Amino acid sequence: MTSDTLQRIKENVEKVIVGKGVVIDLLLTALVAGGHVLLEDVPGTGKTQLAKALAKSMDFSFGRIQFTPDLLPGDVTGLSVYHKEQEEFVFRKGPVFANLLLADEINRATPRTQSSLLECMGEGQVTVGGVTRVLEKPFFVVATQNPVETLGCFPLPEAQMDRFLLKIGMGNLEKSQERQMLDRYIHARPLEEIGAVAQMEEIRELQEQCRFVYVHPDLRDYMVNLVQATRQGEHAVGVSPRGTLALLRASQGWAMLTGRDFVVPEDIKQVAVPVLAHRLLSVYGGERSNEETIRGLLQSVALPTEDWSRHD
Repeated sequence: MTSDTLQRIKENVEKVIVGKGVVIDLLLTALVAGGHVLLEDVPGTGKTQLAKALAKSMDFSFGRIQFTPDLLPGDVTGLSVYHKEQEEFVFRKGPVFANLLLADEINRATPRTQSSLLECMGEGQVTVGGVTRVLEKPFFVVATQNPVETLGCFPLPEAQMDRFLLKIGMGNLEKSQERQMLDRYIHARPLEEIGAVAQMEEIRELQEQCRFVYVHPDLRDYMVNLVQATRQGEHAVGVSPRGTLALLRASQGWAMLTGRDFVVPEDIKQVAVPVLAHRLLSVYGGERSNEETIRGLLQSVALPTEDWSRHD
């Protein structure tokens, strides 16, 4: 199994985005695993630029929705409009009919509009007026939200959060990286200059291969033990079974990104926080964040030792 395609995409995106190698890796992990990503950070950290650069690096159709309080579900999925000449209702596709959908500031829309994405993200289809339309694969949602501003915002419900394979923070640039960004952008327009370095069919093949990345039975047990630990004691309301599957898929995706056809413990540890933390409903009264909770469980849950490449 080769990671050449994914590395080409990463290098292309890095022509636009400076200092975010791990974030790009996680995005690509979610892409090959067939999941979706929630980017959470303050404005100006490059969330929108990152999504656009990723779409341009592949021959993906790109859709963008700027979520606002007055946005309606039909503005997302599309709606049926009566066509006078044809004397019938004609369906007009919404922005969701794209390979990569940027749901910008998703928490600014009402819960009713937010929920219009549930079927799209969970089942890869849209149902309007009793007619179900399948979305073209790959279908990849990158949503953004600002964790600081709350005025005019509607927190994502647990059901919506659970649809995201990963939740990622962008973080700030280091001093040298910020200077590198200035040098790169002072004369150039990197986003306008990059083109596709991977074809859609390549991504479809990678998504199919991802499901066959080998996961040793002992590591499957370890994943289950991690998730079970979130439901015990102080973690009375822990990670859902969908979260367990998400941990499996993300671990396979990370292994694939590094060029292996089998998962090792480090793959699980790399993705555990962005996969599990946003699914953990119980908190420690503000004393500990969900991220810290998952990191603590990674230290406390026993990890088996084995030859992970050995097949059944």
